[in-house]
Amino acid sequence: MLDQFFSHISFVDIFNFCVFLAFTICYTYQLYYVFVVLTRKPKQLVAKKNHKFAAVISARNESAVIGQLIHSIKVQNYPSELIDVFVIADNCTDNTAEVAREAGAIVFPRFNTEQVGNGYALDYGFNVIRSQYADRGYDAYFVFGAANVLDVNYFREMNKTFDNGAVASTSYRNSKNYDSNWISAGYAIWFLREARFLNFPRMLLGSNCHVSGTGFLISADVIRENGGWPYHLLTEDIEFSANSILEGTRISYTPTAILYDEQPITFRDSWNQRFRWAKGFYQVFWHYGARLAKGIAVNPKGARFACYDMLMTIAPGMLLTIVSVLFNAIIVFLSLTGAMSTGIMVASSLSSILFCLLNYFIFMFMFGVLTTFVEWDSIRSTTGKKVLYMFTFPVFMMTYIPIALVALVKKCNWKPIKHSISVDVAELSDAASAAPQKQRERTM
Repeated sequence: MLDQFFSHISFVDIFNFCVFLAFTICYTYQLYYVFVVLTRKPKQLVAKKNHKFAAVISARNESAVIGQLIHSIKVQNYPSELIDVFVIADNCTDNTAEVAREAGAIVFPRFNTEQVGNGYALDYGFNVIRSQYADRGYDAYFVFGAANVLDVNYFREMNKTFDNGAVASTSYRNSKNYDSNWISAGYAIWFLREARFLNFPRMLLGSNCHVSGTGFLISADVIRENGGWPYHLLTEDIEFSANSILEGTRISYTPTAILYDEQPITFRDSWNQRFRWAKGFYQVFWHYGARLAKGIAVNPKGARFACYDMLMTIAPGMLLTIVSVLFNAIIVFLSLTGAMSTGIMVASSLSSILFCLLNYFIFMFMFGVLTTFVEWDSIRSTTGKKVLYMFTFPVFMMTYIPIALVALVKKCNWKPIKHSISVDVAELSDAASAAPQKQRERTM
């Protein structure tokens, strides 16, 4: 029996089984994350001191939205004298600088067409603040994107985390335009999943959380030790996260600090943004992958599991999917051209491609459903759209496969994504009063 069984197994079957086994081994731990979320609750934090903060915003042609972000900072339930707002007007050709000044921000115009990208702009801004405003004695900095809008309790909640010893912390990232279409909803569900089922359990387990784009705090001591913001890859947020793990700087998470972000609504903008992300993840993997792999066993700063978690984040999952699909597609192509004539291997390759894609679809659908139901009250949309977008979420994630494939071979330059959805904090008042309370109830 065994002889007959193994006689029908080809090298294609063996390869595909190894890929499936590798994928399972790599990501089973995220199922444990789900268990942790559903069974554990964090400590309630109380701040003994209100710290002084600087909000740093890198903006390029963001006149349509930056005023709303600054306004949401100005109306925080936190002493206004302890918050200063700085805007780096980075290579702007519109009136972003004027809008920001009128809204109450200190603006630094920057014109540099050689060093382009958010990382360079932030580095410039931090250095100017440290040299010209050193006497203000900031304890920590916040980094925001121009399209963000903050819940009125954002600074108060983040201050609790900082006052209890965190040197860096990310926050709960919601969306101001979830229901624009299936693309914006796809982004929103992904970020909600990242907050609830990745960063939240990392925090509960005492591991390192990951910064994702905007809405994070970093101690002034860390900025001083780093000499500014020396992270200039296409995904400088993930670069910062990876380097923090290796250097022993723990990034925490504040689930009650809620930030609303604008998501792309056209597939072209979405492609360009995710193409940059995919390329940036490859860059981080290239620069930090070997050190993270080594750190899993011998990280002198501790956080060995955090090294593993980050390594899984920056590469293997999508790469395994791409490798599997490409390998089997090549087998099929060779058969069609007559270079191979083994029908069994062709059938195995076709079934493996279908199996791989179907598994990815089902996995993403399950996470989309789980995230939507767990975060139901935090999503600003109708019941019908919430249900609909649970089904479109895996389609959105499937489009990542060709994007990641192209990113392997095509050069990428940093390009800004246009933001135009102007939402005042008052328009989020219902969500700002109900959702945070429900967030706090879930985390108590």
